[in-house]
Amino acid sequence: MSGRCLEIGLLLYPGVQLAAVYGLGDLFTVANDMAASQEREGTDRLRVSHWQIDDAGKVRRVFDSHPQAEGTPQVVILPPCLDASAGYALEMAYCRWLERLHASGVTLASVCAGAFPLAEAGLLEGRSVTTHWALAGELAERYPNVQVLPERMVVDDGDLITAGGLMAWTDLGLALVTRLLGPTIAAETARFLVVDLNRESQRQFSSFVPSFDHGDAAVLNVQQWLQGPAMVEANLAGMAARAGLGERTFLRRFRAATGLKPTEYCQQLRVNRARDLLEHSRQSIEQVAWQVGYQDSGAFRKVFARLVGLSPGDYRRRFGTAAR
Repeated sequence: MSGRCLEIGLLLYPGVQLAAVYGLGDLFTVANDMAASQEREGTDRLRVSHWQIDDAGKVRRVFDSHPQAEGTPQVVILPPCLDASAGYALEMAYCRWLERLHASGVTLASVCAGAFPLAEAGLLEGRSVTTHWALAGELAERYPNVQVLPERMVVDDGDLITAGGLMAWTDLGLALVTRLLGPTIAAETARFLVVDLNRESQRQFSSFVPSFDHGDAAVLNVQQWLQGPAMVEANLAGMAARAGLGERTFLRRFRAATGLKPTEYCQQLRVNRARDLLEHSRQSIEQVAWQVGYQDSGAFRKVFARLVGLSPGDYRRRFGTAAR
């Protein structure tokens, strides 16, 4: 029996770097070959598609590696853009298409200047992102509600993944292979291509990756809200109000959609954010606990150890980069 066909769409907007478009396609082809070599039944594979505005002004597939397959993309990538003359803005048809996809649970990703069109479409408000170091100041100035982390190669913020420089499409590609096909396939793909499978890509796999494609719009609205600053002080009443549901109905639908109770889900998100701070900042563990929503650092340490298997201090000593 064959496994799932997981579609990754590449947006061919004006000025897009074609080397990244075709390079990502080659990377995902190699990943499929590595997965096929496992000789296991039910192995998933990656479907690569290209999307572009047609003469009628609609965004359509213009290339499909598995044209016999059905469904919509799990991920859509905005590759780098080499043409700054347009201000990195997208045509409205592209913006509306991305908004609809994101609202339905599709993960959006960008490389380098590809973060600008996502920001212009209003999809990065309150989120953490990265871009090319030379563009970070401009991105932060133009979109003050976006937290820009130029020192990072890849920032995985759940349903939004951004990568840094022009060649960071390799890092993004491997991160997506890790998420969709698993760390073994990602490691074999990197080895075959003779590129580094950096620690961040492995960390992204082991971190909590929420499901956004369950089809419950009210729950998805809450999930996307929690990916921003609301995560810190979120409570059941606030989440239910955001969903426009009574608390008992919200609890039932949230668990059905995500597989977790809202409190468990928030714990996972907070620990994910704490791991990021422990790796990349020099803040004390107490400060980290407070930033992710725990006023009691003792409670934070217990939750962190239960979900990660290491204490916050041991995790920082093993994976921290800020002091190196």
